Amino acid sequence: MAEYNPNARYTWTPEDKFELSGQEFGLLLNTVRSYLASEDAARFQLMSQANEAIEKIMKAGVEADVIKEVTPTEALEAEVME
Repeated sequence: MAEYNPNARYTWTPEDKFELSGQEFGLLLNTVRSYLASEDAARFQLMSQANEAIEKIMKAGVEADVIKEVTPTEALEAEVME
């Protein structure tokens, strides 16, 4: 049997199943609900919606050829100018 190391990274497949007790499930559920009811969560949701709006505008600008991709050379030149 392998020994658990909390400092190691682990992986599992999407099909793997884990079993929680009612107490563990309640703890997770209440923790998530508590965070989602917080002011920070509301800010995060607004930031996410703002990001979606910006991405939509950027996509339209690129497709209309108004916004152009910066080449690696142009990016280096811009850094030097700063």
